Amino acid sequence: MTLFHSAILGFIQGVGEFLPISSSAHLIIIPWLLGWDDGGLTFDVALHAGTLISLLIYFRTEWVALLKGLFKLRTKDILKPNEILDSQGRLSFFILCATVPGALIGLLLEKRAEHLFRSPPLIATVLAIMGVALLFCDRWGKKTLNLDQLSFKNSLLIGLAQGLAVIPGFSRSGVTISAALIQGYSREASARFSFFLSMPIIAGACALKLRHLTAGDLTPAFLTGVAAAAISGYFAIGTLIKYLQTRSYDAFAIYRIVVGIAIWGLILSGHGPLS
Repeated sequence: MTLFHSAILGFIQGVGEFLPISSSAHLIIIPWLLGWDDGGLTFDVALHAGTLISLLIYFRTEWVALLKGLFKLRTKDILKPNEILDSQGRLSFFILCATVPGALIGLLLEKRAEHLFRSPPLIATVLAIMGVALLFCDRWGKKTLNLDQLSFKNSLLIGLAQGLAVIPGFSRSGVTISAALIQGYSREASARFSFFLSMPIIAGACALKLRHLTAGDLTPAFLTGVAAAAISGYFAIGTLIKYLQTRSYDAFAIYRIVVGIAIWGLILSGHGPLS
């Protein structure tokens, strides 16, 4: 893989991981369209490491507060999580709870997803359908709740939705944001919880795959991918949070629908790589 290719794919990973447009879909479709090497498992680790770095840096203050809140929890708090008084402790506990169903679904379907769910027609369909779902959830959700009002039930439902992200095109951020919106959370609160929830999932994915790497895998292309994903991810997080202060998710929903239709157009017209 060239440095140029790794930089482009790293940029796509950073932007697509945090904007609700599906990084996995774009990382399959772009190489498919252009005939590029996708880098395999090694480069996948680089991309996840980059987005993990961006999360750790952007929310560095929040992570410290969440860890402090987690350590303050007592055994009885776990039995009655909705009654936890410390807001950071409650939020950190709900993040962990929401991570469990998504992680289990991911582990169960990961091997199958690597082969069965990478078809461009399927990805195009899922992109468009989730675009409609995001549009619906953004329009119909009440958007009156903030993270201080997050409940154990709501967090679990968002965590279950996250499990769908194993299928390229659903988008981890897109599906968790949609699940939060339809339950009444504000646009910014939905995005923030999605970002917080992504950290343990991405860290877990890196940990599982790092054991397969050797010193020889740390090539300039690998490091370029890490850097590109970290930088673009950092700015994508900040841009989305600022954007949502005054605007809706409509642009992202419409983008998904248009891209899905365009991919199908290429396939059906005989101009795509599948023809």
